[in-house]
Amino acid sequence: MERRRKMDLAGLARTRCTLTRFAAFFILVCSASYLVGQASSDSDPIQKAKQLAAKEQWQEVVSLSESISTRSPELNYLYGTALARLALWPQAHQAFRDGENSLPKDERFPLELAGVDFKQKHYAEAATHLRRALRLTPNDSYANEFLATIYFLEGNLEAAVKYWNRVGKPKLATVKASPLPRVNPAMLDRAFAFAPASTLRQEDLLTSESRIRELGVFSSFNFDLQARDDGQFDLLFRNQERNGFGKNKLEALVRTFRGLPEQSVNPEFYNFHNQAINFVSMYRWDAQKRRVFADLSGPLRLNPKRRISMGIDLRGENWDIRPSFTTQAPSLGSFNMRREAINTGITNIQSGRWSWSAAAEISHRDFRDIFLGSALTPELFIKGYQLKQITETKVGLWRIPENRFTMTGGISSEAGRIWSDPAHAFEKLQTSLRLHWFPQAQGDDYELQTQFRAGKTWGTIPFDELFILGGIGDNNLNMRGHITTRDGRKGSGPLGRNYFLSNWEIDKNVYHDSLLAVKLGPFLDTGRINDPISGFGSHKWLYDTGAQVKVKIFGFGVAFIYGKDLRSGNNAIFVTMLDQ
Repeated sequence: MERRRKMDLAGLARTRCTLTRFAAFFILVCSASYLVGQASSDSDPIQKAKQLAAKEQWQEVVSLSESISTRSPELNYLYGTALARLALWPQAHQAFRDGENSLPKDERFPLELAGVDFKQKHYAEAATHLRRALRLTPNDSYANEFLATIYFLEGNLEAAVKYWNRVGKPKLATVKASPLPRVNPAMLDRAFAFAPASTLRQEDLLTSESRIRELGVFSSFNFDLQARDDGQFDLLFRNQERNGFGKNKLEALVRTFRGLPEQSVNPEFYNFHNQAINFVSMYRWDAQKRRVFADLSGPLRLNPKRRISMGIDLRGENWDIRPSFTTQAPSLGSFNMRREAINTGITNIQSGRWSWSAAAEISHRDFRDIFLGSALTPELFIKGYQLKQITETKVGLWRIPENRFTMTGGISSEAGRIWSDPAHAFEKLQTSLRLHWFPQAQGDDYELQTQFRAGKTWGTIPFDELFILGGIGDNNLNMRGHITTRDGRKGSGPLGRNYFLSNWEIDKNVYHDSLLAVKLGPFLDTGRINDPISGFGSHKWLYDTGAQVKVKIFGFGVAFIYGKDLRSGNNAIFVTMLDQ
């Protein structure tokens, strides 16, 4: 037993010696690993920059990064972040730009560039970077909300709503109006396709704008979102409402007698009984082209989605067909026309992107004192009653709210039958394409509009259904270097059965306040009209250019126009009313 105990003590000593050597080896290995890791960290600037950034030691990150001659994309990202935290915006912008050039598919760089530009209030540049980031990661919530906020600050509500919708915003708390309109509150509420305690969608915003515009009682309006502390928004409907003959005697007088340069008065009454029932009329006493026109319209069953109308149009006109409105142009024929028409129709605002309308017209025409001359033919003077059906569709083809650009198209058809001996029938088809663009991110300081239209006819067309190109004379196919009247008589503009017309114009705001707006800008019109009758048509392409001043007051507009026919060299100066 004693021997065995000695042997145990010796074994225990050996075991302790082994454990001591193992512990020393373990400590040595750990120390070596730490030293190797520390050396590796000291030799990797990215890791060291990350450690400094984690401690928010931004100046040290900048110093470290600037000590590296060739920075990697990751180091440029850390370098740019540190510079941004130090509010060194130009240097931060360049660092992020360098990183993006090296790694163009990394969405972090355009996001950070947007943040740098946003801090400097360079909103347009920030939006450009964010759109690029969203092309890389379309569902990025931060980028979508950031971009929406920029458009909101710029006043581009449609674009803001488009990107907010991608993240389930904006949430509406209340819907208010300023000032409070007199129009029926229930009907106005139905015009709004959105409601409180809901998400405002882009489609609902467009539909609401179309319905309110169709009511015809607001000379101007817009929607404005107001942010709340709880993250929701109040929607404010800002408006200028037409009521009665006008809100005061001055407005009533100006609106009624605005057509005096054309020997006409325009009695109008809006929002009868606060039901958006409007009456517009015109009486012209010009001895060469007398006219009485009246139209009554209102929402169908107080539903702003559908609007019905009925009207009359009585004319007594002297026509003198000439190839131009100048004194050298000879008369190619003349006559007197009397025409009476009544019509009714309905317009349906299907959504903010498309609408349709349908109408029927019964008319009677009579021609007197006919001098055929070299241009007129007997088949143009079809007498009797006519029934005409009119249908039209308008479609929003393309919208880029970020760039404030819209493209709309339309097509209309008119099919008529005349109870004459023998009976005659005809068809008119017209198409249009309109481009509208505000080049600047905010405001309407500049406005560009381009429109293309074409029309074609089939069958036996009475004279009053022909197309005519030119300015003034109850005509909406504008060739502003041509005047369609001479000595007050219609017939000096190019006439025909088929046409093509393009109108281009750009307007610059020169004055604007709550009452008066004045715009100035150039235009260019190009067109051609064809007809089998040799005395009609333009025979060649027409080119008109010039300048116009648009004045808008009390919700209606007047244009003062100087146009030049580039083919003939003729000058045209006239005043015309603008569509409201």
